[in-house]
Amino acid sequence: QVQLVESGGGLVQAGGSLGLSCAASGSISDINFDWYHQAPGKQRGLIARITRGGITEYVDSVKGRFTISRDNAKNTVDLQMGSLKPEDTGVYYCHGRIGLFGREYWGKGTQVTVSS
Repeated sequence: QVQLVESGGGLVQAGGSLGLSCAASGSISDINFDWYHQAPGKQRGLIARITRGGITEYVDSVKGRFTISRDNAKNTVDLQMGSLKPEDTGVYYCHGRIGLFGREYWGKGTQVTVSS
């Protein structure tokens, strides 16, 4: 069982940058990871993905502004966020899954607030 803990959230002004980190309690080398965003009053949505092989994907709303990366040696997955907008406000969750249908793991989330 792998536990995920997010960190790095906080308050930032629009246009600023913030880095989030997801620390895993065990090896992440076989796990595909995602970052999800849940805006206030809305459903949680996938925003960025990195496969076990390092292939990345982004939704259009964050493409060019956010970067997902992983460090298998440190068992961490990061999300670097730039050019932040008020609509980026919300809770950010780290999610991991082994393969397409394997065991999955969720962190408890970290709050990001972007002020205008």
